[in-house]
Amino acid sequence: MTYLVPLPVVMPLLGAALTLLLLGRPRAQRWVSLTVLTATVAVAAMLLVRSSIDGPLVVEVGGWVAPLGIVLVADQLAALMLVVSASVTLCVLVYSIGQGMADGNEETPLSVYHPTYLVLTAGVCNAFLSGDLFNLYVGFEILLVASYVLLTLGSTETRIRAGTTYVVVSLLSSVIFLVAIGLVYSATGTLNLAQLVDRLDALPDDMRLVLQGMLLLAFGIKAAVFPLSAWLPDSYPTAPAPVTAVFAGLLTKVGVYAIIRTETLLFPGGRTATLLLVVAVLTMLVGILGAVAQSDIKRLLSFTLISHIGYMLFGVGLTSSLGLSAAIFYVVHHITIQTTLFLAAGLVERRGGSTAMDRLGGLARLSPVLAILFFVPALNLAGIPPFSGFLGKVGLVQAGIADGGVLAWILVAGGLVTSLLTLYAVARVWNLAFWRAPHPDMPDSGDSDRASRTEGAVQPQVSTAGQSGAVLPGLMIAPTVALVALGLALTVVAGPLFDISTDAADDLLRRTPYVEAVFPGGTP
Repeated sequence: MTYLVPLPVVMPLLGAALTLLLLGRPRAQRWVSLTVLTATVAVAAMLLVRSSIDGPLVVEVGGWVAPLGIVLVADQLAALMLVVSASVTLCVLVYSIGQGMADGNEETPLSVYHPTYLVLTAGVCNAFLSGDLFNLYVGFEILLVASYVLLTLGSTETRIRAGTTYVVVSLLSSVIFLVAIGLVYSATGTLNLAQLVDRLDALPDDMRLVLQGMLLLAFGIKAAVFPLSAWLPDSYPTAPAPVTAVFAGLLTKVGVYAIIRTETLLFPGGRTATLLLVVAVLTMLVGILGAVAQSDIKRLLSFTLISHIGYMLFGVGLTSSLGLSAAIFYVVHHITIQTTLFLAAGLVERRGGSTAMDRLGGLARLSPVLAILFFVPALNLAGIPPFSGFLGKVGLVQAGIADGGVLAWILVAGGLVTSLLTLYAVARVWNLAFWRAPHPDMPDSGDSDRASRTEGAVQPQVSTAGQSGAVLPGLMIAPTVALVALGLALTVVAGPLFDISTDAADDLLRRTPYVEAVFPGGTP
């Protein structure tokens, strides 16, 4: 089954090339993109099953033996990330197709969008599968270059300004990462992750700490942890709704994944555990306080995105199997829920004409379907029982209590406060945008009963660009419903998902399954 390992990277790249050849034929581009991403979801699911049964699956690209060649490794953590990321990107693609058809492709130029979106997907998958630091860097650069294009679609002044900030911050983190790679290679003579396990262990503690700090700084910027997160709330909300959704759901989690991978495989022992725990609680509290202060739904969600990165760092900083498994579970939960909420925010903007809460109101009556699509994931994000957000937070709280340290107890308290403030933030959105009377500046709702009955109908090739209050296209409603259902499914399958997360955490902490899969005969 090892032949499946490169496919999540190869298929999107081939699909991107094919969609470039199909410029000017948007229907063909759509079918190619949908086919490629559907196949990617299927391959990722098979990789998850096989890695759970057989252990990590390894491919030496081009037949070059490790550590000379590029190695792709699909262990349970990488395969799980592939499944959830591929599922989310597929749903967002369908949503963007619905938006493009309804808007006459003016907001999202499909000839540019599809190849760039597939390149982004390939970069994300490559980052998850990378078996060496430089290929991880390449994966980051692939997805970042694609994200530059997606972020500035439409070339409006606001998007160009936000894109400039995003580019500068991303280049800074990439330079730091590249310098760290150079230092690692200079100190060890290799960049292969499995080979680095032994060689880094042999280095003096001070040198290892410097290398670990450099990598943490680079990944911390990419993951938007405090105080390296100021760029995110100004960058993400300006992009088109599907772009914002996939950015919020995936890009910061690739940074979190890199932190998990390097902290467990390359730098075990918890030398930076205290730093991670302090950063985690600050990220939680500063992020959620920023969310509470916002009057725009997209900016509010951007701050909650930052805040909940703190939960993941909490689990990593505990350096225990229980904490790490809860962090992995929470990453899966947050990718799904955060993407869903940004798609729902796009529907709110389309129906109400704005995402500014002081200009909205009455959406629960005007569009009951939209109200449900926001309400369910909002409760999930806040951690209301029995949703997956609650289960993930319970796992983290249990890990913190089991640790018993002062910082761990502070994190438990900070997590509970953050959860309550998250509930307050989303309740405020519900009250202002959905529950109160419609704002006078909102578009004429017309017959709300008729609108709610027909908003699930597909509206092909309807040009509603610049129009608000229009019937919501079915191709935008359907993928949002699918992601809401996926979020609920995480609750239903929480037991098996926690088992996978626990197995992945145990393998990460033991390190030997990864190393032996790459070097069956022993590390050279």
